[in-house]
Amino acid sequence: MPKNKIAIDRYLVKGRPRVGQATNDSPGDDDDYDRRLKAMQKQLLLIQQAYLGTDERAVIVLEGWDTAGKGGIVRRLGWALDPRSFRVHPISAPTEHEKQEHYLQRFWERMPLAGQIVVFDRSWYGRVLVERVEGYASEMEWKRAYSEINDLESCLVADGFRIVKIFLDISQDVQVERFKERLTDPYKRWKLTYEDFRNHTRWRDYKVATRDMMEKTSTEHAPWYLVPSNDQHFGRLVAFEIFLDRLGKGINLSPRPLDKELEAEAERLFGVKMVHKILDE
Repeated sequence: MPKNKIAIDRYLVKGRPRVGQATNDSPGDDDDYDRRLKAMQKQLLLIQQAYLGTDERAVIVLEGWDTAGKGGIVRRLGWALDPRSFRVHPISAPTEHEKQEHYLQRFWERMPLAGQIVVFDRSWYGRVLVERVEGYASEMEWKRAYSEINDLESCLVADGFRIVKIFLDISQDVQVERFKERLTDPYKRWKLTYEDFRNHTRWRDYKVATRDMMEKTSTEHAPWYLVPSNDQHFGRLVAFEIFLDRLGKGINLSPRPLDKELEAEAERLFGVKMVHKILDE
């Protein structure tokens, strides 16, 4: 294993996981974190470019506790990837129109086209998390949703989609500290909502729902990764290692050969010797 490479298998969910008890793992000093993250961002860009012009497509599902760091990961994906084939869907409560449709419909409509990478910041798992805990879905509805979700993801994988599912885990004490930080920092205060405080009071209910969710929907073709994020730098590095593994497996990152017509035009413009020298490098 390369130096500093994180063993992601330790975060793979098998069975019923422990949730809400994240450890304080650290990536090292800031310089080391920056170097490692930039290297992984560059590698992820190469993977994205390799998808272009192919049938490859990927879905990233980001779930986690409030303040766990989903937005920070989304931003660092956005800074690295070409926006022309990268999409982010921040999922909130369904509209009145969407409430009249099957709850999965609004997600089907947002799935990536060939060559694209799409991130769902919150996802269809809302049916078995917030809708379950807050009573927006009946017990029959949210219990049925586990098999519906597994079927959805099985269909996507069978059709060639790559799926990455990450839950960012923090401790209850860390969440309180981040609430305080957002409250006292005028540039972060906009992130804090009444629902954040209300959800915190139902921590135990959300913990049970999250454990049920991962136990019932972490499958071989679409497994969950439970990523400790008490240290946000460490959580980001783990997440990016998972992205590289799941999105890059089996992908040829070698430069593609020039199209013959393009090569002929380049030879006409620059000369045969220069073009062949470039291609041989």
